[in-house]
Amino acid sequence: MRYDLVIFDNDGVLVDSEPISNRLLAGYLTELGHPTSYEDSIRDYMGSAMHRVHELVEERTGRRLPDDFDDVFHARVFAAFERELKPVAGAAELLERLAADGVPYCVASSGSHERIRVGHRTTGLDRWFDAARVFSSQDVGRGKPAPDLFLYAAERMGVAPGRCAVVEDSPLGVRAAVAAGMDVYGFTAMTPADRLRGATRLFSDLGHLADLLE
Repeated sequence: MRYDLVIFDNDGVLVDSEPISNRLLAGYLTELGHPTSYEDSIRDYMGSAMHRVHELVEERTGRRLPDDFDDVFHARVFAAFERELKPVAGAAELLERLAADGVPYCVASSGSHERIRVGHRTTGLDRWFDAARVFSSQDVGRGKPAPDLFLYAAERMGVAPGRCAVVEDSPLGVRAAVAAGMDVYGFTAMTPADRLRGATRLFSDLGHLADLLE
């Protein structure tokens, strides 16, 4: 393995949550008088922390979202996760291989710690992630595309940024990893390759990732 640490994004990389959460986000924003399609949500918010939703809506409309927006949205998302969420194909096998080979790994997600825990528990991926391997945008001042979260994860895991590989499926995440000075592997299963410009390497199947990292 050419890297000392593999840092995974969570939504869309390990758990197949992006279709669920973006469908619900688009619906809730539209319900509140901010017409948003599923495609709009993917383009504008995929891979970002919740503060970006608030900032973009206020920037575009001059209106703030309700104070309970995050709580209502997350309640809807978590309920849908319990009904629908699945791991991304190949995620369990990849984690099992990394663990068996003794390759250090962690997750660094724009989602909250609660969202990460719910997703991992629902999909059964929690067996590979104790608390010491889970990092959220809640842990830092700025979310992606700022490099802060990835740099924080590397520091906590005791690995220099240049020895880290990031696995990302969003343009914001790729920008954050590049800004952190890390190699980034762009996952194109859901995101068109041309939106992940700047990635060190592109791939479309998690089953192939371990070989690419060697």
